[in-house]
Amino acid sequence: MQFDLSGLRALITGSTKGIGRAIAATLAQNGAEVAINGRKAADVEAAIAGLRAAQPKARLLPAPGDIATAEGVAAVIKAAGEVDILVNNAGVFELKPAFEIPDEDWQRLFAINVLSGVRFTRHYGPRMRNKGFGRIVFISSESGIQIPTEMIHYGFTKSADLALTRGFAQALAATGVTVNAVLPGPTRTDGVDAMFKAAGQSLDDPGVERGFIDRARPSSIIKRLTKPEEVAAVVAFLCSREASAITGSPVRADGGVVMAIT
Repeated sequence: MQFDLSGLRALITGSTKGIGRAIAATLAQNGAEVAINGRKAADVEAAIAGLRAAQPKARLLPAPGDIATAEGVAAVIKAAGEVDILVNNAGVFELKPAFEIPDEDWQRLFAINVLSGVRFTRHYGPRMRNKGFGRIVFISSESGIQIPTEMIHYGFTKSADLALTRGFAQALAATGVTVNAVLPGPTRTDGVDAMFKAAGQSLDDPGVERGFIDRARPSSIIKRLTKPEEVAAVVAFLCSREASAITGSPVRADGGVVMAIT
């Protein structure tokens, strides 16, 4: 699926790997200039080199910075400059028993998964409004609707992202700026691969993947992990000019995990 994103600049937070990198690749392929973000400048440069190897004509610029802090967000904004598309993708997850999650873990996940998106949207939203065009996407999760017992603090942050999506969309009503959320299901990223390897398993074994889905997400309809590229395709549509009638909406790319019509 191709969209004309030429003439638009995008910032994708947490885009050196995983879903964020797939989104960066897809938006670049569709003509957008893309600011790549990661905590370490070396990781950003390596990601840009990898993306350019696959797409020699891709227009990419580095925007390193730790989005968990106000200072880091400011550094990213300075490097990225003005943007037409903001994808609040950066996020972390971890498995932890419900009653063993200390304050610092709640605060750390909130700072990265929620407050970073607030800070970037607070900066770019009014600028997009003044231009009469903009696309803001929060990468939430099916875990924001069906809270996972094994990582309540993660589910909480993804529910918060849904609230931000609706609230900021309402604040930008009738301006030409849309704000939406994409809800991936369990997705095969480097982080998920590492989680299974730490447990002595490999997702290269189809039985391991299907066993996880049947055990942890039995409501899945596709009965497999989502691919980052599949999530990126949904994000690309929401960032396009053609998606002008969609705003304030949670858009699911969860493989049917959420057992609801809407």
